[in-house]
Amino acid sequence: MKIRVLGSGAGGGFPQWNCNCHNCRRLRHKEMNGKARTQSSIAVSTDNLNWLLFNTSPDIRAQLEAFPAIQPKEGVRDTGIKAIMLIDSQIDHTTGLLMLREGKPLDVYCTEMVKQDLTTGFPLFNMLADYCTVNHHPIPYDGSSFTIPGIDDLRFYTQALKSKAPPYSPHRHDPHDGDNIGVIIEQISTGKKVFYSPGLGEIEPHVMAAMQTVDCLLVDGTFWTDDEMCTQNISHKKAREIGHLPQSGEGGMIEVLNGVAKARKILIHINNTNPILDDDSEQRKILDAAGIEVAYDGLEIDL
Repeated sequence: MKIRVLGSGAGGGFPQWNCNCHNCRRLRHKEMNGKARTQSSIAVSTDNLNWLLFNTSPDIRAQLEAFPAIQPKEGVRDTGIKAIMLIDSQIDHTTGLLMLREGKPLDVYCTEMVKQDLTTGFPLFNMLADYCTVNHHPIPYDGSSFTIPGIDDLRFYTQALKSKAPPYSPHRHDPHDGDNIGVIIEQISTGKKVFYSPGLGEIEPHVMAAMQTVDCLLVDGTFWTDDEMCTQNISHKKAREIGHLPQSGEGGMIEVLNGVAKARKILIHINNTNPILDDDSEQRKILDAAGIEVAYDGLEIDL
């Protein structure tokens, strides 16, 4: 199984276009040892030809241009994207569908709650009906397994995570199972597994159980501290309030990952304010000592 990190940043990417925070300013002026990042998305394949795309960020065009394996190879119009799975209906995970409108009908796998958001509050599916159309395939969120035609030798287990729907959603203040999911991706022939969850605000028992069974974790690395946005005068909201478990502190992601024995551990969906974006920071040294990696655009994982 090959996993390609198309984008590793949180909403807005890094540097964010209108941000002059400590990280964004220094990266623009080449004053820090770090990499620019587009908004989070991954692609998965077992044959290097047929790819399942997880999320479609607003940066999707640049991400595909940077990834030859998924580019057209036959005929006038072609793509290696065989299907798309959406883990939520956030703008930074779905807007890229508009960039894929020139293609054939899009086979999109998502929960019924995500479909509702994308046909009401942010009606992308309705809009695309006049371009390429969307074939929606409902997926479970109770941990049961399913496969996807054209994506050979992979099986998927999706489970509900505690989270809020996006601010635009008609049920923003009425959470439902299926608003946000975590995904175990298993290669059937080898038994190798990866757990993907770029938005993880709480480690429920079924989440920890899933994390203990896989060979690789690609999990929420949005914020270093719970009050990161507050202390930088960017927002009054804390990390946990918006559905992200910070890395540091009691019960944080570092502590959680220290309790997972065998998996390769990688943080993804890194916010532009997070000090781990500086490769020379003290926070990166803490992650290095804990055996925790930080994803970057173009990272390839072979399992």
